[in-house]
Amino acid sequence: MIRLAVLNAATSPHRLGNVVTDWVVTRFGSNKAFAIDRIDLRDVGLPLFDEPDLPRYGHHRHEHTRRWAARIGAADAFVMVSPEYNRGYSALLKNALDYLVHEWAFKPVGIVSYGSGMSGGLVGAEALRGVLGSLQMYPVREMVVVPFVTEQSVREGTLSASEGMVEGIELMMDALVRMDAAMHLLRAPNEELGGQQGSQSGHEGADTRLRQGRPEAPDSWTTTTALERPPGFV
Repeated sequence: MIRLAVLNAATSPHRLGNVVTDWVVTRFGSNKAFAIDRIDLRDVGLPLFDEPDLPRYGHHRHEHTRRWAARIGAADAFVMVSPEYNRGYSALLKNALDYLVHEWAFKPVGIVSYGSGMSGGLVGAEALRGVLGSLQMYPVREMVVVPFVTEQSVREGTLSASEGMVEGIELMMDALVRMDAAMHLLRAPNEELGGQQGSQSGHEGADTRLRQGRPEAPDSWTTTTALERPPGFV
């Protein structure tokens, strides 16, 4: 089962993001492939980033950071429910992302964007996509855009979803299942990968064939697998 964290990134006390998030959680909850952890970022209460060390080193000094790292580290995949604020996404979400590096890395993520206009938060979602990529997450192409989110689109606390929104979230589910299967290998420790790293006995012949025709690396170079390198985010 895929442990899916659904993050509500809205900040307003009267936010309609709660209703959009309710809809997302309900739709994913109907799929037995997912176990859901709903995270309302406003309730998490992270202060503006206050760690003394860079996140990529993983030296979490504060208790609120350690709690956040444990919760995000336990997830296999994510859905970001993100409003558009002034053609960007919320500072609340950016701060939450900036706290961590390794806990986000090599995990797929879907975006559900919304806004009060026709674009449905699409501009903010595209700004978010680049940041997610820099954290070595994999934003799936399939997304959900919710336009004209106003009181009129909410009926008795329930989002009035269009056929396109329903189709979009179904496609996102399928994409997250597929990408989780692929990226699980990237998250596996080196010792679990065996010969796929070229170090297990019995694979020397295959490793030699792969190297044929390539110049040998100078002795001064060091070879490091992607799993041994911290993500490039600082």
